Amino acid sequence: MRTTDPNVTFYFHIGKKKCRTPNKTLFLTREEISIFDSVDIWVEARVGNSSCVSTNRSVVLSRIVKFEAPQNPHMSWSKHNLNLNWAAAGCPAVRETLFRRSEHDTWENRTDVAIGSSCSHLTIANLTKDSVYLLKMRHRYSPKNDLVSLWSDWSPVWTVPAELEQKPEVTTTTKLLNGTRKVTLKWKAMPHAVSYILNDTQSLHKCPCKKKEDHNTTRSTHTIYVSLSAVEIWVMAQNYVGFSPPAIVQLPAEPVANLTICNKTALDENIIRKTCGEWYEHKGGDSLTENVIRMKKTKKKKEIEQNLEESVRYLYFEHKCTADRKPQTVKMCLFYQKEGVPQREPQDFASFRETQTSADLSWKEIPSADRQVFLTHYTLCSVRVSSQDEVEECRNISASLTKYRLENLSPGGKYNINLSGVTRGGKGPKATVTISTLREDSIHVLWSLGMLVLFFSIAIICTCILKRIKNKIFPHVPKPAIQDFNPYQPEFEEFLEGKEEVDELTLHHLPEVKSAPADAEETTVFTQEWDDGSDLDDRVGSMMLEGIGKECLGSTDEAMRSSGEGEMKDLEQMHNEIARLIYRNGLVFDIKTDSP
Repeated sequence: MRTTDPNVTFYFHIGKKKCRTPNKTLFLTREEISIFDSVDIWVEARVGNSSCVSTNRSVVLSRIVKFEAPQNPHMSWSKHNLNLNWAAAGCPAVRETLFRRSEHDTWENRTDVAIGSSCSHLTIANLTKDSVYLLKMRHRYSPKNDLVSLWSDWSPVWTVPAELEQKPEVTTTTKLLNGTRKVTLKWKAMPHAVSYILNDTQSLHKCPCKKKEDHNTTRSTHTIYVSLSAVEIWVMAQNYVGFSPPAIVQLPAEPVANLTICNKTALDENIIRKTCGEWYEHKGGDSLTENVIRMKKTKKKKEIEQNLEESVRYLYFEHKCTADRKPQTVKMCLFYQKEGVPQREPQDFASFRETQTSADLSWKEIPSADRQVFLTHYTLCSVRVSSQDEVEECRNISASLTKYRLENLSPGGKYNINLSGVTRGGKGPKATVTISTLREDSIHVLWSLGMLVLFFSIAIICTCILKRIKNKIFPHVPKPAIQDFNPYQPEFEEFLEGKEEVDELTLHHLPEVKSAPADAEETTVFTQEWDDGSDLDDRVGSMMLEGIGKECLGSTDEAMRSSGEGEMKDLEQMHNEIARLIYRNGLVFDIKTDSP
């Protein structure tokens, strides 16, 4: 038979007395034993129908008491005090404790006397909680009679780690897997930490999978699977003296676009055991309150319905636990315990951009706190004010719109327009606005004025553009100011018409030209500086020859008789030719001469 079996029962025999105990240790009082007398002692072990008996020994009991060494204490830090707790062997007792920071330091001694409940508790004060200590202790019974008490053996040397004051630095990576989120957590290894504990709110509330024990790991990474609803994950480091503050990772609910009203929830069925329902009060947008109602096996349908408020919007989640023990979200929708009507009208209802037959309308949606229900659509109604026989025309508009163009109106009319939100429970309050459409004549006048302004603007712009183009293609060239010049006309034109033959030709030298005034000389010098003067000399020479030639075309006899007058006329003609303006390279020079 194996005495290590957990179901074994021991019977201790001392003389004629028999004591039953499930442990291998037995405590007897002074009155239960006989001192200084020889007695037989043995132990009998039984498991079911099997039993065995130890060897029978004869002993003489004396008055000496010795405790066993302290074993497996529970240690914890409280500020700068170290607390130790263990199973006391007896009370009252005297304890002696030795401690030091490292193997090279000397032992420090603390001794105290414990009475009553303090026999299993010891506090060592004024230590440094961020340091590691080595500690051992022993104790002995503190008798009140003639018994002799001996010190127990020293306990094993215990290592007291430092307190974990900082929480782990955790980072997360989330991956969506068909209604389940795979969350990978990583953190930095902390000094003095032995292991790490992880837990989450979904497992804690058994929704949808049954709660398991806290996960304990010695690694610095862990993967956890959660549903699509909001969840908190705690990560704590631990050692032999306690736990670190928890690092809390908050994962909000997975957002889903275009949520619809729930057509069926867990409340509509007979308490489903394979699914778990959650109702989050929905404030609007992505915000959810901490007020969560969960369906559990212990809750009945009526109990859940009593916790749900009427006309309050909830975000409903329905989860199930898969075959591999992973939570999975199978439904997300908006839920109302009871649908009513909106408490307020659409906000900031206004009209803009009115024309002859239409008007643009805009508004803001009803706040979720005042809506209280899910809008199915808006109702927009319009009626003309000028006549009482007009019938109000109404149309339905999508609940997702905040702008609408109202058409088919009469020119120059005045209309009352109202807008209200509609739910399954009915129609809410109305928002009203009054508009006036434009008249036809005013439209024509405005159109004509607009066309005129547009035409003149285009004409001015085109004129400026053409002028710029013309100036670039045809640059402006200044015109020379040519004085009136009367070319030489022969006195006898009839002589020019006939052909003459010159038998004799006599060339006469011209008399010297008188010097020009100072200003003419300066002008001539400036001209020569502009060019080399060769062209001017050639031109003057050609003009002189031309004048002489023309003069010689007249009658030879006339030239002989009036040689003096011809010379003067030729000289005057030359001066007139020189008086012409010379235009070179865009510059005009006026050569002044003095008449003879």
